[in-house]
Amino acid sequence: MPPTLASLVRHPGLKLSVLAGEDRLETPVRWAHVSELADPVPYMEGGELLLITAMQIEAEDPEAMSRYVRRLVGAGVVGLGFALGVKYAEVPAALAAAAKEEGLPLIGVPRPTPFIAISKAVSAAIAADQYRAVTAGFEAQRELTRAAIGAEGPAALLARLAAHVDGWAALYDVSGSVVAAAPDWAARRAARLTADVERLRSRPGPASIVVGGGGGGGEAGAKGAEPAEDTAAADRVELQSLGTGRRTTRGVLAVGTGAPLGTAERYAVHSAVALLTLTTERSRALREAEQRLGAAVLRMLLAGEPDHARAVAGRLYGGLLDAPFRMLVAEVPSGGAVQQPIAATPGADEAPQEPFAEATTTATGTAMGTTPGEAEAADPLATLTDTMEAAAARIGESVLVVPDGERLIVLAPDGGAAVAACAEHARAVESRRGTKARPRDRTAATAPHGDELVIGLSAPAGPIAAAAAYRQAEQALSVARRRGRMLVEHEQVAAGSVLPLLADDAVRAFADGTLRALHEHDATGRGDLVASLRAWLSRHGQWDAAAADLGVHRHTLRYRMRRVEEILGRSLDDPDVRMELWLALKATAAGTSA
Repeated sequence: MPPTLASLVRHPGLKLSVLAGEDRLETPVRWAHVSELADPVPYMEGGELLLITAMQIEAEDPEAMSRYVRRLVGAGVVGLGFALGVKYAEVPAALAAAAKEEGLPLIGVPRPTPFIAISKAVSAAIAADQYRAVTAGFEAQRELTRAAIGAEGPAALLARLAAHVDGWAALYDVSGSVVAAAPDWAARRAARLTADVERLRSRPGPASIVVGGGGGGGEAGAKGAEPAEDTAAADRVELQSLGTGRRTTRGVLAVGTGAPLGTAERYAVHSAVALLTLTTERSRALREAEQRLGAAVLRMLLAGEPDHARAVAGRLYGGLLDAPFRMLVAEVPSGGAVQQPIAATPGADEAPQEPFAEATTTATGTAMGTTPGEAEAADPLATLTDTMEAAAARIGESVLVVPDGERLIVLAPDGGAAVAACAEHARAVESRRGTKARPRDRTAATAPHGDELVIGLSAPAGPIAAAAAYRQAEQALSVARRRGRMLVEHEQVAAGSVLPLLADDAVRAFADGTLRALHEHDATGRGDLVASLRAWLSRHGQWDAAAADLGVHRHTLRYRMRRVEEILGRSLDDPDVRMELWLALKATAAGTSA
């Protein structure tokens, strides 16, 4: 505790006496200052014990003393020390009355006690308090370190931290979910800060924000009892980002107390931030080693060498290959060009290319595709990686992620947390877009939005079928790109209509070229060949039904179909010709409606 007026009065070497303000002696003293100015207020900062001899003030003038004391109180002066036996043997009545009226503690300083002795006593007490704070901070650091490296990890660290700050503490992962809290009731309090956590995570790190301010939640937290709802809502919560550099925040630490943090508590919080950052960040050498290992495992799987892949994966990824997994391919479209595959899909006697110049991530909370500081929070691939890793880490699930430029390949357990988090992330992004299925027009293809991520997900597969799973993910990715969806699973590729797949510039160009001669004929007013062809094909060549749909005689329809054959130079008896013409008609209709 810093020095107070009470501790100075109790100091045996100072022999001070209390002349007024006995009920305010527990006020902390920031410094002792000597001033004989008639108005020392411009030189005060607040929290001072002002020492005077009354040489330059009208100490016997009630009106002057009332103004003098009132200004001192307004400036934050916590006490007035009056030298007895220098100019006045006793404190003038006017000054004593003004001090009592304003509630300003008035301390009598005997003639044998020099002002410098009081200044030294205050300085020594402040230094001792700072030393105690630093010592307590180092002790907290040692305790937190022991907790962090123990079996319970972050949970034990948060419990120690909550005890040190006399409040509560909680840890959020990269998705903003509460993963640990101390005491137990703090998890509910922390869950109400999700919006503030998201606001902090959107800022470049390191960063911090304070929510609320005061309220007495600390005592309840220290005793382990849950505070009342209104009390908890009034506590002061400090949110600290975890991680290094300007990359997406790896997590957030929340510390709730009933008052602003003191020096010792601040040391403890900073130590906790450093330790939690170390648990979520790994060395660059380790990341690079895992990058090479993960890329090698995936290459072997795609090359049809599951046994070699399992041997290389070892304990890091081996568990992932022991059960069905899903293959996920994600990309961010750029420039409207179709992205080249990261790895060529191998044929029966063909090994894949050398993919994956970048490499992998695992479910331990660190992103491996880019070094810290290179990826920004707005990077949709990094956001997807963080989301899947965080979900997997919460249940100890293995996940292998291989980034390469604007693409990402993921191996995750079928039915696991990572795949579920990916699906939920896609739903959330599409909800923010305001639609669940939005076709991409030419403008969107050349200028994608920041969240314009497309994902293809394979059916469940094992190591021996990894190449097939990769092809399935590629096919689903292509369908997602054409349908304007963020995520398409392979099971959904055959679902729905084939017509959205015709929404392609090349297909439309083919359709326009195929039907151009018929449209030019109809434009002259010499017949409606396009509509007649559509009706005839839709009725599978049934003359009477198609003629009825058009409202013409069947002989008229027969004549029109002969004209179609003459103009196109192709026979409608050929099923391939009928198929091409039908697709051309549907593609033209799709382009018109779009």
